Order: sequence, then structure tokens, then C-alpha cells
Amino acid sequence: MNRIILAASLAIAQIFAVSALAQTKGEADPAQAKAIPSKPATAEEKATAKSARKAEGSAAAKSFTGGESPQSVGKAKVATKEQRAEAAKARKAAAKSALKKGEISSGEK
Repeated sequence: MNRIILAASLAIAQIFAVSALAQTKGEADPAQAKAIPSKPATAEEKATAKSARKAEGSAAAKSFTGGESPQSVGKAKVATKEQRAEAAKARKAAAKSALKKGEISSGEK
């Protein structure tokens, strides 16, 4: 009987301890919770910042030293109509001879 009471009291103590630790400490100080007010940028300030960024970007683009190569690696092989027709004939002939030899089943049995 004492063991049951002891186990139950330990479980209840743990439940209360967890809920007590989960509580918050309080709210933030209202004076420190807000950001420092700042004045919005004027059109002149925006224009000067934009021109500075634009000049920096164009200089970086002109002196490209990145790891990627801006030039093409090569061209893909393009087959002409005649080459495609010859390849189709070769595939058909190979399939026809394999079918005659019995290497390919026709699927109709």
C-alpha cells in the first residue's frame, strides 16, 4: 500500500513540476520591446545607393573570375533526317533478324 502511494505521489509531483517549469517568466518591458524609430530614406538617398550598387555590379561583371566558365562547353550532336532514317532501317533490320532467330518473342502465344 505504501509503494502505491509513494509511486502515485511521485507521478503527481512530476506533473506539477513540469507545468511549473513551463510557465513563462513574464512579458517584455514595453519600453525596450519596440525598435528605435528611424526616418524613411529620401528619393536622393535611394538614387545614390542604387547608383553605387549598379557601379559595383557592373565592375564585378566585367572582372569575372568565378569558377564557372561563361563559354559553352560544346555543341550537341545533331542528326540529319537521312541519318535518322538510316538508323531506323538498321534497327528494323536487326529486330527482324532477331525475331526470325527466335531471340525476341512476338508476345502472341
